[in-house]
Amino acid sequence: MKVLVTGSAGHLGEALMRSFLATGDQPVGVDVKDSEFTDFVGSITDRAVVKSCIKGCEAVLHTATLHKPHVGTHSRQDFVDTNISGTLNLLEESLKNGCQSFVFTSTTSTFGDAMRPKPGDPAVWVTEDLRAKPKNIYGVTKTTAEDMCELFHRSAGLPCLVLKTSRFFPEPDDTKDKRDAYEDSNLKVNELLFRRVDIADVVDAHRRAIVKADDIGFDRFIISSTTPFKRTDVEDLATDAPTVLQRYVPEYVELYARKGWKMFPAISRVYDNSRAADRLGWEPHYTFSRSIDKLIQGVDYRSELTHQIGIKNYHNQTFNDGPYPVSSF
Repeated sequence: MKVLVTGSAGHLGEALMRSFLATGDQPVGVDVKDSEFTDFVGSITDRAVVKSCIKGCEAVLHTATLHKPHVGTHSRQDFVDTNISGTLNLLEESLKNGCQSFVFTSTTSTFGDAMRPKPGDPAVWVTEDLRAKPKNIYGVTKTTAEDMCELFHRSAGLPCLVLKTSRFFPEPDDTKDKRDAYEDSNLKVNELLFRRVDIADVVDAHRRAIVKADDIGFDRFIISSTTPFKRTDVEDLATDAPTVLQRYVPEYVELYARKGWKMFPAISRVYDNSRAADRLGWEPHYTFSRSIDKLIQGVDYRSELTHQIGIKNYHNQTFNDGPYPVSSF
């Protein structure tokens, strides 16, 4: 299969390129940055670049984006140009070239303030039906791009699937309080309970989406590690997450005590991936429970793919107050 991968120098783009090359397919990588996995150096905002790199491709995996770490370093117009106009270029050229499927990598960040319960309220159980309330230009542009994908399916018949991924980047957390309170691995393993996913599972979801796109037509899917929690736990999670977790994964308690780790005292949201499981046949391998088993055995809980790609960082420069300057607008 010949497939276009946008953002091929990025974390997910490289992961997809590695995966397709390993299976003997023909991935074509495009990115504004040159890399070992980039065949075309150029921007998706440039229609000529898109026309050149999409020729002969049967599917498009659109991962290229300006994302949250760029909110403080790029203009809002930059976000509109890349995330909206760039996506439009790809959708129109996909139609012209007869592409059979278009998979758009979006984000759970689009839900934004809808995932923030008021004090005293239960945790938010996040499904694809939750109304998006973006809290910055990143979320706004990704939501608009999702809607364009739906429009192109509804009006032109292009099979388009939207994968709303949760956190998978290996960089340190952007919140100083969390960096100070938790060891990095402790923080990331905790997040596998409700808002994180391993890059290998993200790749698997994209590959399944290509296969399923024609039958499904259009849909949105949350791509996050499977939580052990149930919807009936939302009241207790908001006040005493460690006790709730002990019901499902009791072995975590001894491991955390031995490592000096801490569980979050409360959890305010939980991503539900059941639609992706049902419709894509996707089952994440790298879950919290598996991670606990691996750590008890003294084995790394992460996929080999995470090590192959490593940390890329979000910018060519370093910052004194975290991995990137935090901006809410």
